[in-house]
Amino acid sequence: MKIGILSQFPQLYSTQRLVEACQKRGHEAVVINTLNCYMNINSIKPSIHYEGTELVGFDAIIPRIHASVTFYGCAVVRQFEMMGVYAANDSISIARSRDKLRALQLLSRKGIGMPVTGFANKPNDIPDLINMVGGAPLVIKLLEGTQGIGVVLAETKTAAESVIEAFLGLKANILVQEYIKESNGSDIRCFVVGDKVVASMKRQGAEGDFRSNLHLGGCGEVVKITATERKMAIAAVKAMGLVVAGVDILRSNRGPLVLEVNSAPGIEGIEQTTGISVTEPIVEYIEKMVAARKTNRPIIA
Repeated sequence: MKIGILSQFPQLYSTQRLVEACQKRGHEAVVINTLNCYMNINSIKPSIHYEGTELVGFDAIIPRIHASVTFYGCAVVRQFEMMGVYAANDSISIARSRDKLRALQLLSRKGIGMPVTGFANKPNDIPDLINMVGGAPLVIKLLEGTQGIGVVLAETKTAAESVIEAFLGLKANILVQEYIKESNGSDIRCFVVGDKVVASMKRQGAEGDFRSNLHLGGCGEVVKITATERKMAIAAVKAMGLVVAGVDILRSNRGPLVLEVNSAPGIEGIEQTTGISVTEPIVEYIEKMVAARKTNRPIIA
């Protein structure tokens, strides 16, 4: 097969590992900078051009769309879909997962456990919003934030009111979320491919930081997840319509809670922590899906 890897950063560990996995299984891997693609949108033969050349002959793509280019990245993925190319994560699912509010509403609809979350538009609603999530301490998140950036822990009601007022005053869209104290600044990252959790790790935030992101100085360690956590991670990915995703789970006194579903999860941290390849299962899954499409067989994940 000819597999395109949509990535702005060919030198990244994640991109290189995907290339290696494709080549190891005998496929041609082509790294495509998403922002260098441009599209011919028509009803007869839609196409994508890249640095002056039309992109042809691709069987599948693996989108690694950075959050900062979600809109354009999804347009490129959608164009490949119009050309009949299989996308490991399709454009609609990526867009769903990137909209944090929509993602939480989808999880809620499916009855998947998550921290109590509030969303409001007017300063007058702030007192009730704070009470809605159980009062302070609470977490305030920018909808557009990524990798732990734009996430604030408000220790008191007064602090929470001040931060929320400031964000709303700047016309920023925010979520207000209950603080799960018993998680102790840690979460579980489950790496899901299809209907399987292929690897999982516990992420612990840096000392004094309630955020567990590895990019912010957190560390990872091998963890054994429960059957409930495994089932929840897979259900969360299916709720988004994704195939490849990282699911962040908090361990709370009332059971596991899904914090976020990431459509372009980091690969380096989980592979180096667990010693498990997560890229080969991605390529294996693509092989199965493309083969099923070509023979018109029912697709069994």
